[in-house]
Amino acid sequence: MSAAVSALSVVPVKGMRLQAPERLELDRGGAAAVGDRAYYVIDERGRMINGKHVGELSTVLASATPDRLRLEFPDGRVIEDVVREGEPVRTRFYSRMREDRLVEGPWSDALSDLLGRPVRLVRAAGPGRAVDRGVHGAVSLVSAASVRELAAHAEVHDVDARRFRMLIEVDGVEAHAEDAWVGRRVRVGSAVVRFRGHVGRCLITSRDPDTGEIDLPTLDILEGYRGDVRSTEPLPFGIYGEVLEPGAVAVGDSAAVE
Repeated sequence: MSAAVSALSVVPVKGMRLQAPERLELDRGGAAAVGDRAYYVIDERGRMINGKHVGELSTVLASATPDRLRLEFPDGRVIEDVVREGEPVRTRFYSRMREDRLVEGPWSDALSDLLGRPVRLVRAAGPGRAVDRGVHGAVSLVSAASVRELAAHAEVHDVDARRFRMLIEVDGVEAHAEDAWVGRRVRVGSAVVRFRGHVGRCLITSRDPDTGEIDLPTLDILEGYRGDVRSTEPLPFGIYGEVLEPGAVAVGDSAAVE
């Protein structure tokens, strides 16, 4: 079964507003989209926080090069500077402990002001970077038909696919056809990805992708029509996998099971 890439989404800082490039490169190790989720935010206890915990993060637009980071805040402030790594820090990333490095500079104070609590910016290091499922989950994918199906069950005209924060969106297949791609090799553009499992959903999908406000009972909707689907994670919507062969992916490229 084949499809075509209809959208791409990346974010340099985990939890912030998604960007929609026309093309990206996938690498074999680490975060698959080069530069994607290279940074994340921790609270005063060293725990990673994202849009599930603080919806305000999605009001910040981040862009990055290998040595610079730019944050645009909702009040119009722009903070851009050279990235300087600071001391190592032990963090709790979901249920895992890991060691990364604090980022020196003005970003942590500005984010603390926005969120109304002390937070720090961290640069992820090593394989997996700041993606949810590590090196084996660096590529996520959903079909546009699945998003339309969810909208139909929600009885709304449409649902913004960005709320699911998937790296790749494809069109040209039936709703949830991607479920059958788990365990398969899929050539997307010039890259090859092996999909390992389904993406189980959490509260973040109920938030508007621009404002961070909760505006759609996504979990209830998924429970209503996907709650009994056999999957690797509960409330599945989309799939995740790892890059077997690095390559470029662009909007319009084919996505075909090998």
